[in-house]
Order: sequence, then structure tokens, then C-alpha cells
Amino acid sequence: MTRDSDNQRLLCALEAMDAANAQDPRQSQDAQGQSHPTELLYAKRMSDELAAFCPHASEALQLAARAQHIERWRIPRQDYPMDRAGYLAWRTALKALHAQRAGDILAQAGYETQMIERVGALLRKEQMKRDPESQTLEDVVCLVFLRYYLDEFAQGKSEDKLIDILQKTWRKMSDAGHAAALKLPFTADQQVLLHKALG
Repeated sequence: MTRDSDNQRLLCALEAMDAANAQDPRQSQDAQGQSHPTELLYAKRMSDELAAFCPHASEALQLAARAQHIERWRIPRQDYPMDRAGYLAWRTALKALHAQRAGDILAQAGYETQMIERVGALLRKEQMKRDPESQTLEDVVCLVFLRYYLDEFAQGKSEDKLIDILQKTWRKMSDAGHAAALKLPFTADQQVLLHKALG
């Protein structure tokens, strides 16, 4: 395929992922107060963060970032026991869903099996510590959480719980991810919390 046709196929796949996420019945607001389907907003934030953190990301990584939470609302957390085992089972089910839905879309867009399998492996977080692209995707996930969702997540949680979550998030990230995170525009309260978490 030519470069133009490759780009067209990528755009087609991204648009199809966006169309799927646009069906999310939940709504979230962006920084300007505009409402968007929750997972559509998250997907675009993932792509934007990836472009900033890893400007030369491979096509597979671009696709995986956009599909990170594709149709996530189809498997609600409350369908699983509200304990750690239930949480892990829910996360495993989500990874399988995201890989399967991304694979369906990529096949329809004309991608070869090798690319479909690669994107699926990234979404399932296979060999994260040994696969640089899988680690990059995890860094972007963490950066998006810290940039956009930390305040929302913090509501109703104790300081000790938030410190624990920040420490777990930090451990998932690479040195490059840490450097990028320290440049995020944290509020004064968030900076205090992060300082306590990192010791």
C-alpha cells in the first residue's frame, strides 16, 4: 500500500473507533464545559497525550491508544464483586473486550492479521515491562489519569487512599513517564499530595 492509502486506512479506523465510542450513554465535560460521550472524550485525550509524549508513535500504538477504553460502558464495574478479585476480573474482561472490538474495526478497515494481533497485545498489556510500546501506552494511560481525572477520582477518598493510588500509578510508569508527569499543571493541593506520595 502507498503512504497515502496507509494514512487513509488509519484515519478510517480511528473514525470507526470514535463512532463506536460516540454511542456511550454517559456524558463527561471537557475543560471548556462542553459535554461529550465519556469514552469518546477519553479516547481523544489518549491520542492527544500520546502525540505529545511520543510524537513518532507507531501506527499500532496510535490505534491502541485510541481503543484503550473502547465501549468500556458495556462491562459495568458493578457486574463484578466489589473486592480486589472482582476488580481484577473486571479489568481482565475489559482488556478482552477492547482487544476484540478494536480487532473487529481494524479488520473492517482492511488491516492485516499481524497488525490486529499487535494492537490486541498492546491493549491486553502483554509483557508490559519487556515491550517498550506497551510501557509507552501505560505511561500515556497514567498521564491522562493524572492530567484529567485525578480531581474526579479524589472525591470522597481519604488522603491515605489517594497517596496509595498515586504511588501505584507512579510504579507503573517509566522514567520518561515520570519526567512528563512532573511537568503536568497540577493544582497546589495536587502538588502537596504528589509530594507526600513520592516522599
